[in-house]
Amino acid sequence: MKTKLSPVIAGTMSWGKWDKNLTPKEMANLIHICLENKISTFDHADIYGGYTTEAEFGLAFAESGINRNLLQFISKCGIKMPNGNRDYKIKSYDYSKEYIIWSVENSLKNLNTDYLDVLLLHRPSPLIQADEVAEAVEKLKSEGKILDFGLSNFTNLQTELIRSKTEVSYNQIQFSATDFQPMIDGSLDYMQLHNIRPMAWNPLGTVFRAKSDAARRLKTLLADLVAKYHVGSDTILLAWILQHPAKIIPIAGTVNVARLQQLPKAEEIKLTQDEWFAIWTESMGNEVP
Repeated sequence: MKTKLSPVIAGTMSWGKWDKNLTPKEMANLIHICLENKISTFDHADIYGGYTTEAEFGLAFAESGINRNLLQFISKCGIKMPNGNRDYKIKSYDYSKEYIIWSVENSLKNLNTDYLDVLLLHRPSPLIQADEVAEAVEKLKSEGKILDFGLSNFTNLQTELIRSKTEVSYNQIQFSATDFQPMIDGSLDYMQLHNIRPMAWNPLGTVFRAKSDAARRLKTLLADLVAKYHVGSDTILLAWILQHPAKIIPIAGTVNVARLQQLPKAEEIKLTQDEWFAIWTESMGNEVP
């Protein structure tokens, strides 16, 4: 089974205390704006905001009055991060059956929902036991608490271990025009081969943050494409991701309303093959091999 997600996912990591510190009322307004612009899927993790953002979003969701069936909630679990909200002694990972089930039930309570559309294991652990993961996933699915299951930041072999015991439908990876390693190391090919849908975090890469030669080259190229397609550079970069045959779903972390309104246009833009390869070429700084 694969839950139908929106073509672009709204990432909530920056919504709370880790960055924008939005109030539940502001979050509720943002959820409405996302939905109005065909962004119906929201990506969470229990640790966001130091274990606070899920609950703030849950209040916002309740305040929004939006029918749950119109939205899709993703959340990730497994990272134990010491802070004032959790009495953990050291940063670590926990994928025991009991901890996965407890984490999901806690996320459901925080998000004001009865189910997660997708549960992801946040990062791989050297102590992960695939049998325990599978037992937790099957129990949660049988109880209707999760509809679909996947991974986050897992390599092909780590994924193979988990999928030997239970179905893996998604893997959330770092991928962008400046972080394109999964495109050449076989990761995206592996996911296509095994019907695993990639999600891309940080889909804009370092284009707007770094002062590197690659960023300068890409900005020059993007200026021409912006003039041609009449959208922002960020929308062009998402369109580049969407054209990959692995059917990658970018996760956009912006809370800027004007930018959110532009993002759905990424699905409409079809770069020429020369334009697509030009973006990759400018990022690499040399011709394709």
